[in-house]
Formats: sequence, structure tokens, C-alpha cells
Amino acid sequence: MSVILSLETSTDVCSVALHDNQTLLFHSEIHEPQAHAARLAVMIGEASRRAGVAMKSIDAVAVTSGPGSYTGLRIGTSTAKGLCYALDIPLIAVGSLELLAFQGSSHNKDRALLCPMIDARRMEVYCLVADDQLSVIEPVAAKVIDGNSFQELLATRQVLFFGNGADKCREVLSHPSAAFLQGVYPSAAALGVMAARKFEGESFEDLVSFKPFYLKEFVAKKAGGVV
Repeated sequence: MSVILSLETSTDVCSVALHDNQTLLFHSEIHEPQAHAARLAVMIGEASRRAGVAMKSIDAVAVTSGPGSYTGLRIGTSTAKGLCYALDIPLIAVGSLELLAFQGSSHNKDRALLCPMIDARRMEVYCLVADDQLSVIEPVAAKVIDGNSFQELLATRQVLFFGNGADKCREVLSHPSAAFLQGVYPSAAALGVMAARKFEGESFEDLVSFKPFYLKEFVAKKAGGVV
């Protein structure tokens, strides 16, 4: 048995969950952009109180490793590592898109290919493609979406697009084999289930070397939009 605290901060939605093995004890989320830094610690404390689980009883902390929001990933990772150091417990990491694919698979009645998408900027998304068994067909990549995107896949299979990056691509990816699923975003409630499986296999991260998978380097802009 394992008690796992899960932190999901890769998008504008910030969520926290506590699981005992794969049983959900508590889950909360906020839909407030740029609120992660101010709210995450409060949400963790609330999870501990509401679930009746003392922090010293937690066996591991799970976090999404990215890609996604640069700031969100940094906040989630630093918080998770800090807790792991303080409690002397292991860190578990799950890719944001792998988590999204796992969540989307429960809605995949037609056994379509799965294409989770996280919004990057303009018409760019972070995405991967997996089959209905969650085997990755196209690895994580940053793609600028246009009318030619995924045409080879769509010519032979139905593809289910979902995540906050898919919303802006709906009109561009107009094809009879393109299906869209709304309202799916990375969630700590699902993260805890995947993390429990990794805990059983002792698939832990090195606390010293672990860092988020940004996929692309962050580029800060000066006032006026000049890099």
C-alpha cells in the first residue's frame, strides 16, 4: 500500500490529489491562470486535512514533468522536490501528455488514435499520438498546426484530439476522421493512479538531477515585444 500526494501544474488548471494505493482520498482543483504559486501550498495543506492524512504518512510525491506551462512546471517541480527532501520520500514523474492520453483513453469508444494537445502559443501545440492501448506512435513534439497536419494518419484512422491545445485547432483540422473531445485537461486525480503503478515498480526520479521537460527553451520578452 502507498499513500501518494499528486501535484498537477502543467496548464492553467492547478490540481492536488491524495491516493491510498489507487483509491482517491481527496482531490481539488482551481481554474485560475497564474494562481499556482499562491495556491498550491494551501491546496496541499487542505488535502492533508480533508483526507485525514498527516504529511509524515505520505509515501511519495508525484508531479507532471511536462511539457506545458514553464512557470507552472517550475512551481510544481520545486514544491514536489522540497516535500520529498523534507519527508525523505521518493519523487515520481509522469509526462503531461502521457497523463492526458491516459485520461482521454477512457472516452475512446471508437478505438481511435489518441492525440492529446497542450497549448503552446499561437497555432503551436505540444502533442503526441498514441494508439488505443496507449502505445506511442508519434513521440512528444512541438508542432505548428495547419491544414496539412496529421493528414497521413487521418487518411487511414480516426484521430481523437483533446486537451486545451485541441480547442484552437478544431477549425484547422477539419477532416471526416478528426474527432474532438472537450473538457479534458491534466488532472492530479488521474496522475495519482499512474503514479501508484510507478510506485509499485519503484520507478522513481533522482531528486538532485530531476528537472521539468520543457521541450522548448523559455524565451523571455522585453517590454514592447522585443526579445
